[in-house]
Amino acid sequence: MATWANAVTVSRILVSPILFTVIPDDNAGAWLAAWLWFGLCVSDVLDGYLARRQGSTKFGAFLDPLADKVLVLGAMFTLVSREMFAIWPVLIIAVREVIVSVYRVVVGARGVTVPASRLAKIKTLSQQVSIGFALAPFSAVDMTYSWMITLWLAVALTIISGLQYAVRALRPAFVSRRTK
Repeated sequence: MATWANAVTVSRILVSPILFTVIPDDNAGAWLAAWLWFGLCVSDVLDGYLARRQGSTKFGAFLDPLADKVLVLGAMFTLVSREMFAIWPVLIIAVREVIVSVYRVVVGARGVTVPASRLAKIKTLSQQVSIGFALAPFSAVDMTYSWMITLWLAVALTIISGLQYAVRALRPAFVSRRTK
C-alpha cells in the first residue's frame, strides 16, 4: 500500500476540496483554479508512471480510478452549481462512472481486475480538458465553445466506453450460452 504512486493518488484526493472551493462563482474562470486543475491532472499522469515503474498494487488499482472520479465529478458538479455546466451531461457522466465503479467492485470481489480501456482513458482526458477550458479565464468567457464541445465529446465517449465495458461484461455469459 505504501508506494509513491499511492501517495500521489491520495494527495490528489486530499487536494480536491481545495480546488472545488477556488472555482469562482462568476463563471469568468480563475487562474488559481486552472493551475490547480492542471497540477492535479499532471499528478494523475505521474501516479500512473510511478505505478508502472515501481509496480502497481491492488490498493492503487482501486484508488486511482476513485481519485479520477472524485476530481472530475467534484469539479463538474461544482461547475454545475456555479451554473456553468448544464446538469444533464454531468448526470450522464456520473451515472456511467457509478455503474462502472460498482461493476469493478463486484468482479473485483471475485478476483477479477478491470483495467481502464484505451477509450476510457481518452474519455477521462476529454473530461479533464473540458473542465480545464471552463476554469481558464481566457476560455471560460471568450471561448465557451471550447469547453461546451469537449464536454459533449466527453459525454459521447462516456456512453461509448460504458457500452464497451457492458459488452465485455456480458460476453462470457453469451459465449457460455452458445456453447451449451
